[in-house]
Amino acid sequence: MAARRLSSFLLSRSLSLSSASASLFLTPGRNSTLKRNIRTGAAAEEPIAPPVEINYTKLLINGQFVDSASGKTFPTLDPRTGDVIADIAEGDAEDINRAVSAARKAFDEGPWPRMTPYERSRIMLRFADLVGKHKNDIAALETWDNGKPYEQAAKAEIPMFVRLFRYYAGWADKIHGLTVPADGLHHVQTLHEPIGVVGQIIPWNFPLLMFAWKVGPALACGNTIVLKPAEQTPLTALYVAKLFHEAGLPPGVLNVVSGYGPTAGAAVASHMDVDKLAFTGSTETGKIVLGLAAQSNLKPVTLELGGKSPFIVCEDADITRAVELAHFALFFNQGQCCCAGSRTFVHECVYDEFLERSKARAMKRIVGDPFKKGVEQGPQIDLEQFEKIRRYIKSGKESSATLECGGGRFGSKGYYIQPTVFSNVQDDMLIAQEEIFGPVQSILKFKDLNEVIRRANASKYGLAAGVFTKNIDTANTLTRALKVGTVWINCFDVFDAAIPFGGYKMSGTGREKGICSLQNYQQVKAVVTSLNNPAWL
Repeated sequence: MAARRLSSFLLSRSLSLSSASASLFLTPGRNSTLKRNIRTGAAAEEPIAPPVEINYTKLLINGQFVDSASGKTFPTLDPRTGDVIADIAEGDAEDINRAVSAARKAFDEGPWPRMTPYERSRIMLRFADLVGKHKNDIAALETWDNGKPYEQAAKAEIPMFVRLFRYYAGWADKIHGLTVPADGLHHVQTLHEPIGVVGQIIPWNFPLLMFAWKVGPALACGNTIVLKPAEQTPLTALYVAKLFHEAGLPPGVLNVVSGYGPTAGAAVASHMDVDKLAFTGSTETGKIVLGLAAQSNLKPVTLELGGKSPFIVCEDADITRAVELAHFALFFNQGQCCCAGSRTFVHECVYDEFLERSKARAMKRIVGDPFKKGVEQGPQIDLEQFEKIRRYIKSGKESSATLECGGGRFGSKGYYIQPTVFSNVQDDMLIAQEEIFGPVQSILKFKDLNEVIRRANASKYGLAAGVFTKNIDTANTLTRALKVGTVWINCFDVFDAAIPFGGYKMSGTGREKGICSLQNYQQVKAVVTSLNNPAWL
């Protein structure tokens, strides 16, 4: 239910905001100055003081908060202003060694893999209860460090976080092997064993949810963990890891080492005593991580990488709802979503109407301080991402796509970007090929089903797709033809705890969530016993 609330809560807010007349926000001329019509929130005001204190800034190793071996720190920044929130311990290879040693001892000698699965599940459930108790502080930290709307963090993402851990707690005592019939006088069984010390590297766009996607199944299977959060967003990982120890997690089972990718992240990926690696991030970094894993001890790797997901609006679509869903599919989380519907394919029969409504909806989007109630879009994560998005917008204009609205900076402070819509986008343009990871909607026109299938699949990515149609035959055709890991029919971003998620092609390997994710964190052992004069086989 919590996962369904993620999409239903956010979409219901979007629908209510779009119910007013769109014509009030349109201006004549497609390339005229549009920024005065973007709905403003609080970006021009003084930032709202976050209602939370920063208590955890050190590395969490073997159940204790400790300084980095080097004594170095790095700043984590408020994306609303670019100001420093706090200085965080900067872990590097030596700190990863300490964390891996603690995790190895906890696995080889500690109680976690040896306690009953039921007891492991009870600790995970106690942790979920503690997160619920501290939800306001956790949501405030997530918004402060990441820039996402507080309402999104508090009302959608934290309930889903709790649901995910309850889901995996429920799996802990239901993981078992099989008795396998075999030719000959043998009894054959399989054992599903924890894989050992797991290295996990999570991104900055959904710090809490990616923590749950990684840590939940790994712990349910009895593993120990060294987790490196993104350097942009370390605060919530440190906070909730502390709550896990309050819930009774033994020391060394979950270690959190903040630091930079080329140092701490590379040390995790290449460590000879890490038995399994899970990474979420860009495809380019995923290639590096995979290479480091292969060059070290050939550890298995799960990768959840980039995407350029098609959102296909067919000629029979309910245009009002399709516009809102396409808007949600792209602009959700400031556009910083790996499965964002960033190629909006619209049938030529409804293209013009869809475009005008999409333009109007984007211009109504409320941008501002994410702590302010009613704000839909906060700042981008940091200056690097902010400038990257602006370069893509410049590329779109230079490649002769039509800028319908937005395209510029919002306000004068922080990393806010206006909701941007391009029309007349062609497949060979950079904005149609590469992952922008920002609030930039590209709307493309298609003529028939075969054409859109070919064009939608003509991408190095294959993470997800959206299909909007009333025709079940059309939906079935597209579902089977699209080379992606998830297809949403007349919906988007539905992330139930039980639904597997992952990509085809260069969008990654393996699956997160659901029963599939448990397979990432287990070894399967076959045990064959000779039988002497059995009563039956």
